[in-house]
Amino acid sequence: MAARNTARKRAFQILFEADQRGTDVLTVLADWVRHSRTDTRQPPVSEFTMQLVEGYAENAARIDELIAQYAVDWTLDRMPVVDRNLLRLGAYELIWEDGTPDAVVLDEAVQLAKEFSTDESPSFVNGLLGRLKDLKPSLRRDEA
Repeated sequence: MAARNTARKRAFQILFEADQRGTDVLTVLADWVRHSRTDTRQPPVSEFTMQLVEGYAENAARIDELIAQYAVDWTLDRMPVVDRNLLRLGAYELIWEDGTPDAVVLDEAVQLAKEFSTDESPSFVNGLLGRLKDLKPSLRRDEA
């Protein structure tokens, strides 16, 4: 599981970098892959990292719509950049990735919030992703 944890952290870092630079997330992913192939000091980008980033990119508009809809008293642009991107990654994995148990998705997002964001962020991330988890069956029906 440590490999998936690392892959998830790298996917978050890619989303964060794209958000900070105002660049397409797939462009940043391609940069990371290219750097890892040309610079031995750079760790490789795993298949799971690519799967998460590409999956997010494919569903980005819907994910942002869901976050905006269920984030009480927060707009996307007012959220800390770290939290916004943890929520994006967590929402994608929670709703569209069946290979990871929901509890693991929430726990991983909360741990990343503890590592990279504010003291209030873990509960915010947990609460919003928990709400999406509860709504997951209806959200998936909406996609069909």
